[in-house]
Amino acid sequence: MATPGQPNPQQMAAMQQQFAAEAAKRGLSPEEFAKQQREQLNTEAAKHGMTTEQYVTQLRMRAMAAHQKQVEAQQQGQGSPQPGQPAAAEQQQQQQQPKPQQTTQQVPVNPSNPPDPKAIAVAQFLRSQNLKTRTCIMDGQRKDLFKVKRAIRAIESPAYTKAASKKGSLLPPVTDRASAENVFKLLPLSLLALRVSKVDPHAGHNHAKPKNRVKGLWTVKIEQHQETGPMMHYVWLYEGPQWKQKAMAGAVVAGIFAVVLFPLWPMMLRQGVWYLSVGMMGLLGLFFAMSIFRLILFCITFFTVSPGLWLFPNLFEDVGFFDSFKPLWGWQEDKKKKKKSKSTAINAPAAMESKETTPSATTTATPATDTSSAVKRDLTARVEEAGDE
Repeated sequence: MATPGQPNPQQMAAMQQQFAAEAAKRGLSPEEFAKQQREQLNTEAAKHGMTTEQYVTQLRMRAMAAHQKQVEAQQQGQGSPQPGQPAAAEQQQQQQQPKPQQTTQQVPVNPSNPPDPKAIAVAQFLRSQNLKTRTCIMDGQRKDLFKVKRAIRAIESPAYTKAASKKGSLLPPVTDRASAENVFKLLPLSLLALRVSKVDPHAGHNHAKPKNRVKGLWTVKIEQHQETGPMMHYVWLYEGPQWKQKAMAGAVVAGIFAVVLFPLWPMMLRQGVWYLSVGMMGLLGLFFAMSIFRLILFCITFFTVSPGLWLFPNLFEDVGFFDSFKPLWGWQEDKKKKKKSKSTAINAPAAMESKETTPSATTTATPATDTSSAVKRDLTARVEEAGDE
């Protein structure tokens, strides 16, 4: 029987096999490897000013202390009872107590399953509803983001009940909150919508955040656990029928193909295209000529009839096509007067409201004309105060 601190025969055999394997790795026999190790021990012992036996004993003591610390750490990790901690019976009783129910429920997702026709019908219905979606960035692409509570509210709405009651409808019936949540779970089960969370794309980077970041545009990632909490966010992966995109792509290809085959067009069509292009160039030239003429007219009237006359004053304003030519002419407005008129129009309602709500200290009987003039003077004073602030 082995004494305490000495290895048993099985451990000795294992150590010999490991020693032989280390020697084989270095291309040496066990005797040569042992001689090399002995020389290294002698060198290290001489560096520390000790004999070889003393150095080996010190190494053994360090190894035994490290092994003992490791055993104690494992025992503490297994949960040995300590003063101040509940007993094992109390811990077991606490584990057996029922935990409060959580509002979130995990949804198992299987990517290999084909989309459920009922899930597609639910997705089409929700896409037609106002879920107050917002744009987010996922994997470098823009997606629509929505909250679970808005989708559940849409499923519980009368519009869903009316659509589900139609003949041939694939929408599952909804009777209570639980059935509405089960209907919503069809979306992640068929990978039509998945739960995401907000992430910072610049997290862990040393550079500063870019100044041209769009406020409110989240960068999101898909969560591993698909849950249906009311305040959780889901992103749409279902984009609906793609017939519009396909039709537009087909029209673009057909247009390019028709332009390429222009030399093969009939003579009548080619002449029509030529006349159309000449007409467009003429309209463009007429527009430039009109712009130059109105500028010359303004320069002349600016010195003769101040402040100057504009032909089609809204020509370059941000208005519709027909509103650009209304009115036919107009005088140049001073920028200071324009700003003052805008500020007066903005502050006048507030001044009137404050005048009506603030009680007057003294009341005097004045004619109607004087009252209007007093009000005007009061409004002017308030406008000037607001401008000074």
